[in-house]
Amino acid sequence: MSKEPEDKIVKRLRKSVWELNKTFQLVEPGDKVMVCLSGGKDSYTMLDMLIELQAFKRDFEIIAVNLDQKQPGFPEHILPEYLEKKKVPFKIYEKDTYSVVKAMVPEGKTMCSLCSRLRRGNLYSAAEELGATKIALGHHMDDVLETFFLNLFFSGKMETMPAKYKTDDGKHVVIRPLAYSKESDIAHYAQIQQFPIIPCTLCGSQPNMQRKLIKQMLNTWEADYPDRKKIIFNALSNVSASHLYDTDLYDFQAFARIAGEKLSATETGDWW
Repeated sequence: MSKEPEDKIVKRLRKSVWELNKTFQLVEPGDKVMVCLSGGKDSYTMLDMLIELQAFKRDFEIIAVNLDQKQPGFPEHILPEYLEKKKVPFKIYEKDTYSVVKAMVPEGKTMCSLCSRLRRGNLYSAAEELGATKIALGHHMDDVLETFFLNLFFSGKMETMPAKYKTDDGKHVVIRPLAYSKESDIAHYAQIQQFPIIPCTLCGSQPNMQRKLIKQMLNTWEADYPDRKKIIFNALSNVSASHLYDTDLYDFQAFARIAGEKLSATETGDWW
């Protein structure tokens, strides 16, 4: 548990969500936000933060949705009881993606890619059925950084989880209210609130996943150089396109053309 006062951690977490919402306009008047609740610390925290935002703005709806993937031993009663106690509208969808993943992924291979695709497809269908205008996912700052380095190291591209984006078919808008929030703050908040955490028996049980190795790398950097994660995250919103190599982001041909025109003018004495 952090040595910081609890109220300081809570205030920092709230501030990070409010700043992100202000910058990216995650939630807008008239929205119906489908909050994807897995039973983990991140999604519980996201729900709390959106409830607080709703109490202040009072111009959007919330509906919590859980996808019961039929993992063995999944405690089906926990989320309904929790949400009823908080008086949050909710719906539970039962889809046996667990059996599909176990049948299709060879022993020893990571399951996250297929599992996330199946889960995402079912959540999009749920959003359409419910008439949700936004789909809220609980990824935090550490998830954003880990995804950035996974893409950098293994896909050769500079890309990560955006705070807000539209799905490829244009039907849904996905938001990540915790994208400015540190995982450590979320973990402390979860302890403060004593959330009834439901562990994932799929991805959480797989050793040597590349994401876990990236997390370990980032945590080692953070231990050696405090605030290193925050500095790297700040770089994601401080991009100099002219100092990279993506010709779609910066028109290098136009730059070369203008430079040529200036050279020509200089040679004739017409350019100053």
